[in-house]
Amino acid sequence: MGVFIFLPLVLPLTAWPVARLAEQRLHPRLATRLLTGVAVVMATCSTVSLGLLMVVGTAQLPGNPLPDGWSDPEVREAVPGEEVVGKVAIPVLLMVAAGCGRTVWRHQRVRRRAHRALVGTPGTTVVVLNDRVPYAYALPGGRARDRIVVSEGLLSCLQAPQRRALFAHERAHLAARHHRHLLSVQLAARANPFLRPLRTAVSYTTERWADEEAAQAVGDRRAVALAIGKAALVSKGAPA
Repeated sequence: MGVFIFLPLVLPLTAWPVARLAEQRLHPRLATRLLTGVAVVMATCSTVSLGLLMVVGTAQLPGNPLPDGWSDPEVREAVPGEEVVGKVAIPVLLMVAAGCGRTVWRHQRVRRRAHRALVGTPGTTVVVLNDRVPYAYALPGGRARDRIVVSEGLLSCLQAPQRRALFAHERAHLAARHHRHLLSVQLAARANPFLRPLRTAVSYTTERWADEEAAQAVGDRRAVALAIGKAALVSKGAPA
């Protein structure tokens, strides 16, 4: 084991170049899946490494409930400063657990509030809200409850081809379950902050993936570009 137990903790430092290469060289569908998988694997390995450091470094300490046999003497000798890193690993693991739990809780809370806000609206896939503030988003809720929510303020800024492109873009998010990829990389970044570049990259590649799917669905790449660009501009308050 030795110093190699620290490798999963620092290997995520390679996340930035990996993210850049995937963004530039791969199709967004493949890039999204690859980066999500890499983030989950690296986060899992770093968390397991922290757990092992905690066991190795603290099993022999007085009052520790862990069995002494869980901490082999040869392993302890191979890990530099095993008691110190073992003690440090405990609060770090608690922070990881708290951060991941808070992320999941917030994710579920936002989804519940969004679904509650649509109570009383027509049970259609697309819900148009009487709101002058421009916005549109895909709201997952299980295949039977997936909704696309858009405001009249945004629709009034788009022409018919651009509206179709916008709806195709949001449907692509739902069909590919992009929210799962995004939640996975958010949790990974909570487990190891070095993985934050992958979180940013997946946010970008999921949007590109949805753009590509929308372009195929409507058969007009220019309409998709105009729709997404105009939606972004009016959402920020800029004139479209």
